[in-house]
Amino acid sequence: QIYGEKLLKACVDSGTGYVDLCGEPAWMHQMIAKYQRTATETGAVIVFSCGFDSIPFDLGVYHLQQHVKQAAGSALSYVKGRVRKMQGTFSGGTAASLQATMVAAKQDKSILQALINPYSLATSEVLTEQPRGDKPYFDESLQSWAAPFIMAAINTKNVHRSNYLLNYQYGETFKYDEMMLTGPGDKGEAIANHVANDKSLGDKDGPKPGEGPSKEERENGFYDVLFTGQHENGETYSASVAGYLDPGYGSTSRMITESAICLGHLQANIAGGFYTSAPALGNALIERLQKNAGLVFKIEA
Repeated sequence: QIYGEKLLKACVDSGTGYVDLCGEPAWMHQMIAKYQRTATETGAVIVFSCGFDSIPFDLGVYHLQQHVKQAAGSALSYVKGRVRKMQGTFSGGTAASLQATMVAAKQDKSILQALINPYSLATSEVLTEQPRGDKPYFDESLQSWAAPFIMAAINTKNVHRSNYLLNYQYGETFKYDEMMLTGPGDKGEAIANHVANDKSLGDKDGPKPGEGPSKEERENGFYDVLFTGQHENGETYSASVAGYLDPGYGSTSRMITESAICLGHLQANIAGGFYTSAPALGNALIERLQKNAGLVFKIEA
């Protein structure tokens, strides 16, 4: 939102393919409204959020729903995204993005609305009330406490945009939320409450731009995300996406690179406009990520 528009506009005006790792939904909402028509005319294919936000989540839901439609004949109406394991460190750039968004939201009510509306990257309509995922609770089906996940605010919006661009393959009343599993018992509850109350990323004492995880921290990072839901036939279906390296500063560089190469191969067959990873790159990107980027997509049930 501070530096990105000039580059995006240059790509839109020249019909050039573009991928980024943006996780700023209010800015994305503004750019879609401002440049969608021109991108359609020039043939520019703009794909937002091609890093840890939101590829594992967007493609994880897409991968699971493809499997369920084939197995059960129709998609899941509600998918839970649950981070089972994650080791990673936020950088000062991420903190600065969050802080800039909060400042902008205080100054402009339309930005606040774009942050609040789960469909702000898809449609102005509220198709169905979404699970909030903003308070710890004990998930009986997974036998674990669940805590709010800091990236849910962007990932959920991207998943709903994918559903919109896929002509509602998941259904118009599809529900999706994301949380972090913290384990069972008193210990799991204590961790969940700590996570829910942690505001350090937006704090003035958080990391500064230019600061981030060390080489050792980047190499020792990992993540494992579960996607699960109960079908109307009574069966539960699950898939997972896992990767090694720090999610934001090891794995992300591989994801965005593979997205760019994939778009280079596919762009001639994609109409100009603003996309998310699933409708633009789909299975071709999943294949590349598994072959070249260390991600593992698995159907678990």
